[in-house]
Amino acid sequence: MGDLIGKSVKRVEDNRFLKGEGKYTDDFNMPNQTFAVYVRSPHAHANLVSVDISAAKAMDGVINVFTGKDIKDAGIVGSICGWQVDFKNGDTMKEPGHPILAVDKVRHVGDAVALVIAEDIGKAKDAAGAVEVNYKVLDAIVDPKAAAQDGAPQVHDDVPNNTIFDWELGNKDETDAAFENAHHITELSYHNQKLVPNAIEPRAALAYFDSNDEKYTLYTTSQNPHLARLIIAAFVLSIPEHKLRVIAPDVGGGFGSKINTYNDECGVLWASKQIGRPVKWTADRTEAFFTDCHGRDHVTDAKLALDADGNITGLRTKTYASLGAYLSNFSTCIPTYLHGTLMQGLYTTPAVHVDVTAVVTNTVPVDALRGAGRPEASYCVERLVETAAREIGMDPAEFRLKNFIPPFDGVKQPGYQTQVALQYDSGNYEGALKKALKNANYEKLKKERSAARADGKLMGIGFSTYIEACGIAPSAVVGSLGARVGLYDAASIRVHPTGKVTMYVGAHSHGQGHETTFAQIVADSFGIGMDDVNVIHGDTENVPFGMGTYGSRSLAVCGSAIMKSVDKVKEKGARIAAHKLECSPEDLEFANGSWNVKGTEKSVGFGDVALTAYVPHDYPENEEPGLDFASFYDPVNFVYPFGAHICVVEVDKE
Repeated sequence: MGDLIGKSVKRVEDNRFLKGEGKYTDDFNMPNQTFAVYVRSPHAHANLVSVDISAAKAMDGVINVFTGKDIKDAGIVGSICGWQVDFKNGDTMKEPGHPILAVDKVRHVGDAVALVIAEDIGKAKDAAGAVEVNYKVLDAIVDPKAAAQDGAPQVHDDVPNNTIFDWELGNKDETDAAFENAHHITELSYHNQKLVPNAIEPRAALAYFDSNDEKYTLYTTSQNPHLARLIIAAFVLSIPEHKLRVIAPDVGGGFGSKINTYNDECGVLWASKQIGRPVKWTADRTEAFFTDCHGRDHVTDAKLALDADGNITGLRTKTYASLGAYLSNFSTCIPTYLHGTLMQGLYTTPAVHVDVTAVVTNTVPVDALRGAGRPEASYCVERLVETAAREIGMDPAEFRLKNFIPPFDGVKQPGYQTQVALQYDSGNYEGALKKALKNANYEKLKKERSAARADGKLMGIGFSTYIEACGIAPSAVVGSLGARVGLYDAASIRVHPTGKVTMYVGAHSHGQGHETTFAQIVADSFGIGMDDVNVIHGDTENVPFGMGTYGSRSLAVCGSAIMKSVDKVKEKGARIAAHKLECSPEDLEFANGSWNVKGTEKSVGFGDVALTAYVPHDYPENEEPGLDFASFYDPVNFVYPFGAHICVVEVDKE
């Protein structure tokens, strides 16, 4: 390896961003382009009595106005859910349809009822205002717990009690026994409120249908372009995947909200074929508030059981999770696979039972946002632990240290098997908290707190420890928990005859700096300069089928795929070098950009080997020309980072 890994370097992509030369979806234009505006419901729940588009269609510059009936009659459906979580009794979960444009009913503020296409954005907006929609307003349900009760307004006729599924994890009988024998029980009820993502770049799409080769092209703000192509081609438009090219150029923030394939992109793709011209749509800031998938919205009752010595003996949660008005691509996995599986936290808890009821409500659909399920689990466990410590009169730090899982490295000691499916790879949780206590000078802080309170001020010391499942992947694990996709990633490395490298990755960069970090990995591995490495991502026509960037996975999963391809290049390179140096590949070591014969000064450089691979005049027998390899990587487990935080807050009541 070279000396680039771990070194602070200037970000490659910042040069264009700082000069305002980034290319985002809305920056692209096509000849003869049109503009789209969606007409959206101002009501959370209403029957559509009529949608009159006649005045809008007659306006100057308007090309067409489409309604839900038009799309339904064309046999086009909306985006789908990619994660199946069935009922406890084995019944299949409910999957209500999500039409691109509402047909009979709107189910949340922002539900689209018409699509206007015009020559410019101003005319499209004017025409959207001229669409006359007659609504019959219905009672709405927005509270997740109330939604599952008898008599609640029904969001979908085919989803009784608004319940998509009920689900459980852990051992209920053992947990019940732990609470029956508990010396102390701590109880909490709370609402993990809905959050709005609102990335700095609003969602956008530029769609074009080429009638010559019957092929669609979509520029879009996506964290996961290959999945977008799969969903739109296979499930929405019902076309072969190679007939749709998805390009996600520079993307201005995602945080999970741009993993989902939205109906808005599907609608403009379909419309581009109908009118025979490119169609551009860009959400405005207000539109983003009620169309981008929201996060959280869990109502939870949680309990923690303790014995007489303050040891945790059981944990039980009952959560009502709103999925919004429709299922998005991965909404069903957030309160289950990403939430329930982390409910043990960092603690030695012999019995855990997690019970989740997922419901639809008259709110914006929910999907991944900033941690997606995992912060909700940490919040629950840490609130319980902190409250329990205070109730029994034990120092919160001491209570945590007493109940932490003992240190294990995953090598000498095996990984820790939790009560909720996951096996942690390694951890030293008490070490992290003890270091935080030392850095904060906790004993001194406690004295300062006592003095402040005696002086009439309010001073508090807060703790939070956490564990998170990152490197979101293992296909076998997620498949067993309901995923309808794999979660591997892919990378292809093409070494050119000059020794320069182009790397094609399945991960997508939307602020992560992959053009820098991935180039660092490859340059360091081959002993070449970072300027000699070009990183390509975001275009399904060019990059291998990867699963995008989210869940802290790009380095852990795609980075590992990169290293697999690096190793393949080196292995073949060693065979070529051995031929040139008249030795065995086992006699070589690679360092500083050269293959060197051990114990001698004989060597051949990376660039010379690359040239030989493409000009194979003097070449190993039965060796194919070229130096170009692709790899997929699917890990066997997540990675489990952990940490401890201490916060001090002082309030002067005066």
